[in-house]
Amino acid sequence: MTPYRQVRADFDCDTIVVYQAYSPSIAHRAVARGKFVAPFSFDRKTWIKPSFLWMMERSNWGRKSNQEAILAVRITRKGWEEALTLAVLTHPDESVYADVDDWHRKSSEALVQVQWDPERSIRGGKLEYRAIQVGLSRHIVRRYVDDWIVGIDDVTPRVRKMASMIAKGDVDKAKALLPKERPYPLPHDIARLIGAS
Repeated sequence: MTPYRQVRADFDCDTIVVYQAYSPSIAHRAVARGKFVAPFSFDRKTWIKPSFLWMMERSNWGRKSNQEAILAVRITRKGWEEALTLAVLTHPDESVYADVDDWHRKSSEALVQVQWDPERSIRGGKLEYRAIQVGLSRHIVRRYVDDWIVGIDDVTPRVRKMASMIAKGDVDKAKALLPKERPYPLPHDIARLIGAS
């Protein structure tokens, strides 16, 4: 049985893949440069998500406005874990914080936010367990772009192909194209900090 709050991702010894969806004007420049450049905004929060299917739900398989291009961003595990050590949950979870005031105090100073949302099936249905998304504030997004990213791939063609398969009822064929996500081995102190199961 999948734990209620578990980080699942495509990762190797040194890196982890997170997903983002952008307009083609941002995505194409990012892929060409191997990092985000203007018109990407460095002055606003950016959310990264290791769950491919959660990203598909969020972007409606790349059909939402300004989310037409789906990027697989490979970042260092060191950077990923650094972000999580700086994170505060978006809600005052009593298993993590002493009280609401404790959460308010930490939240007001947070460089990073963590939110746990219902994981999705390939057809978009809500599952019984959660997927993580991580919000990087404008105060740390430069570190993400300049230090953590090791590569950016445009996976939009795969997304389009999978969406077409699902629309035709070829769900098993679409599933065969899913990234190989597995439980990420969070250090115990980080797991406790972000309320992971």
